Amino acid sequence: MKSLTPNAIRILYLDDEQDNLNAFKATFRREFEIYTVQSVSEATRILQEIPVHIIIADQCMPYCSGVEFLGSIINRFPEPIRVLITGFIDSEVLIDAINSGQIYRFVRKPWDEMELRNTIYNAYDSYRTTQQLKQNVAELEKTNNELSRFIYSMSHDLRSPLMSIQGVIKLANLEQSVIDPNGYLDIIGQSVHKLDEYILKVIQYYQNSKAEVINESIRFESFINELLEEFKPQNLSIDFQIDIDQPVDFIGDTFHISVILNNLISNAIKYQRMDEVAQVVNIEVKVNAAKTVISIADNGIGILNEHLDQIFKLFFRAKNTRRSGSGIGLYIVKEAMNKIGGKISVKSAPNKGTRFDISIPNRRVEEMSLCV
Repeated sequence: MKSLTPNAIRILYLDDEQDNLNAFKATFRREFEIYTVQSVSEATRILQEIPVHIIIADQCMPYCSGVEFLGSIINRFPEPIRVLITGFIDSEVLIDAINSGQIYRFVRKPWDEMELRNTIYNAYDSYRTTQQLKQNVAELEKTNNELSRFIYSMSHDLRSPLMSIQGVIKLANLEQSVIDPNGYLDIIGQSVHKLDEYILKVIQYYQNSKAEVINESIRFESFINELLEEFKPQNLSIDFQIDIDQPVDFIGDTFHISVILNNLISNAIKYQRMDEVAQVVNIEVKVNAAKTVISIADNGIGILNEHLDQIFKLFFRAKNTRRSGSGIGLYIVKEAMNKIGGKISVKSAPNKGTRFDISIPNRRVEEMSLCV
């Protein structure tokens, strides 16, 4: 293999007629680094050894047409720009070339030197633009990952002093060692608790975005009850009504489903009406062979109708309540649903309550089909 010329445009030209290859090389050898071959096997070998920028192929060749060749290499060698040279353009060939070979441009045979030269330079510009775009995307992904790791690390570090403040406040209240007639300690405690909730949402957002989907068997009766054990102490007056119907096994991603349910149940508790005597949260689970449908409903303050198409957006906060949230929770829910291929809908009425319905595919069907 000959050494590569720095900054040269490298072209692979496949044609079964040697005269065409000789004419192309004689015309453009001073401008470009050219590799001419007469067979598909030779072309494939060159592509494996040399980072080619542009591939030019003749359409009419024995055993393999230009469209067939360009279509066959698209997955193994996606980066080179593909040009097809043909003596005729048939509509079916044109459609096939666009769909299977992703042809950049057609050049009529016999080719015009100026037209082909312009095609090559334009193709190379397209190649460089694509490569620059890939590099920019890679740099953005790297920066985004570094920023996410920084936020995750800082969130963990911030929780430690907050926990210390909460501990001191609880100790002071238990020992009654601080005279606080104006209730400043309670105000501080509430503010620390609110900040800690926000930090936990940031950590949850990071974990949700990075976690892979791992499917496993889920028994919803124990799964839901374990989740509620964490929530019940937050509001002892709430009546949790649970209805679970699971006649078949369910395979799904435990982590993402727990993220979804944690946020929805937390909101159902948080946005109860203070003047409601019978505060209720209904959780219904219906499992079948194809999917699980989970409904979480409350009789709380509800959501304004004009807000219903906004609530899943990042940092959106409803304005009909003094108990403002972080604006992250429902966004996390939506992202988690997308990861596991689920769907979510919401119905709500101010001062009557909110109902979220989620549908999650049962991956048990996929596992069964793999075993057949």
